[in-house]
Amino acid sequence: MAGPHNFDRDIPKAKISLQAFKNSLRLFRYMSNKNRGWFLLGTLFLAISAGASLMFPKLLGQLMDGAFVYDNHGISKAPNTEALEKVAVYFVYLFIVQAVFSFGRIAIYVRVTEDMTYGLRTDLFKSVISQNMTFHSQHRVGELLSRFSADIAQIQDAFTTNLAMFLRQILVLVGGVLVLFITSTKLAVMMLATLPTIIVIALVFGRFLRKKSKELQDTTAANNVIVEESLSGILSVKSFTNEQFESERYGQSAWQLKKDSIMRGYWRGTFSSFIIICMFGAIVWLIYQGLGLVQSGEMGVGELFNFMMLTAFVGSSIGGMAEQFVQIQKTLGSTERVLELIDTPTELSTAQTENQPMPQWESPIVLKNVSFAYPSRPEFPVFKNLNLTIKPGEVLALVGPSGSGKSTLASLIYQFYHPTDGEISLNNLPVNTFDLAAYRKGFALVPQEVLLFGGSIYDNIRYGKPDATEAEIESAARSANAADFIEAFPEKYQTKVGDRGMRLSGGQKQRIAIARAILRDPKILILDEATSALDSESEIAVQKALQNLMKNRTSIVIAHRLSTIRHAHTIALIKQGEIVEQGNHDTLMQLPQGQYRRMVEQQIDPSDYFQ
Repeated sequence: MAGPHNFDRDIPKAKISLQAFKNSLRLFRYMSNKNRGWFLLGTLFLAISAGASLMFPKLLGQLMDGAFVYDNHGISKAPNTEALEKVAVYFVYLFIVQAVFSFGRIAIYVRVTEDMTYGLRTDLFKSVISQNMTFHSQHRVGELLSRFSADIAQIQDAFTTNLAMFLRQILVLVGGVLVLFITSTKLAVMMLATLPTIIVIALVFGRFLRKKSKELQDTTAANNVIVEESLSGILSVKSFTNEQFESERYGQSAWQLKKDSIMRGYWRGTFSSFIIICMFGAIVWLIYQGLGLVQSGEMGVGELFNFMMLTAFVGSSIGGMAEQFVQIQKTLGSTERVLELIDTPTELSTAQTENQPMPQWESPIVLKNVSFAYPSRPEFPVFKNLNLTIKPGEVLALVGPSGSGKSTLASLIYQFYHPTDGEISLNNLPVNTFDLAAYRKGFALVPQEVLLFGGSIYDNIRYGKPDATEAEIESAARSANAADFIEAFPEKYQTKVGDRGMRLSGGQKQRIAIARAILRDPKILILDEATSALDSESEIAVQKALQNLMKNRTSIVIAHRLSTIRHAHTIALIKQGEIVEQGNHDTLMQLPQGQYRRMVEQQIDPSDYFQ
């Protein structure tokens, strides 16, 4: 079985570049002017907090000088109580400043970041939900979900923690080095002489760790995809008793994730050990040099202690910058992926103009020389020069084998896809010249596999018309022959249907879908094998509901059962992307060698007949 590394890796490598920097600046557009001011104030609080932290080593050094007092002959004297009390007061002030400004910085950054990610989330969802069907057929749900979860969370962490820590490390590094030179230029030069080699090695090692982190991200994403696919298709998993199969598949992915995580942990441990050895080695060497300066009288014990503490601060800042730099690189990658989705033109924004005509449904829909192939399979055409006229108020039945293009034809009329050649027109105008939202509002679809949302029956019916009144919803349920079973539930219309409607039977879900379509009051109704999966009793109830729905309405029926087909105004037999026979039931029955006639006389399911 393929391991997790066989999944497509479409996550771009995070890089520090001019474009990545521009993308990061775009995030600030999601802050209001007021919040940008707050962000600057939070950064000021950060600078004050970082500056205050540099006072800590100095006060410790003064504490040492006050505690260890020597006369000119090197003999220890009593501690300077007055100096110690003064330093203690300064410590209290320092802790108050640190606490107040650290809290202020965190509170401000969280507030500003949540405001920013709110706008980012809503724009991302609006963009994804408005993409065309080609986009959704080419992107996994799990992959898109990771943009909302992992990538947005990464951006959140960057603005609330990583960016602040990175700025703090820079401030501490710069400020610390300045104070070191003021304290002892000689020791500062010695300390800085050890840094270039350590930094170069750390950067090379850090790049290697980033590569390992990238691989771990990919493995984690692949692991999550298996969970998403298994839970989304839980009905198939259960029906084929493949729980063990899925457990083994996930186990292999989880094992790879464990293996990669352990190896990354080993490398990070090696890196940390290297930094510790280098830093502590440098500190011990500096202490040795500093003690020599103390003995020679060039600096006091407190100054040496202050210097070593500052050196530790600077060293930890350098080490912390490497980790924060890795996180910032990951954030740049997350930002790039999120903004790329937001910037992807949606089908509602593509080629839209202010003066687009509105569809007039009294005219027929005409398909002229329509050819089509799915973008993912351009070498396999579904239709070749197909011609068809759908007259207003009439029922068109589409018949043919599975895979002949019946549902695809409905998708083309719906403008889920567009013909690769030829034209679909309404009012003698190509359908793609109309406002897309207004055009689709004239349609309603009742599919074979009804997908209900996890809320109540009431909310699922209302989905056909979000502003519908309670009376309209109940009327639609009665017309769909759904009111009886709804009223039989203890919670009636507020009954929860469960994930994907799993608490309802197939017939009940179909009638909910029909009620939704009735509420929408469409001009064009598309029934995609709406009764093929039902038992006889459920089919009778659904058929009655469909008859109510189809009255005085243009209907496109994709069906296998002859009872549904024979009453259509026009029957189109589709085979290998072409219409081989067309007409009403009586007309097609008069064809001596007609395929429809033989199908009816032998009572053969149309989908089986053409196999």
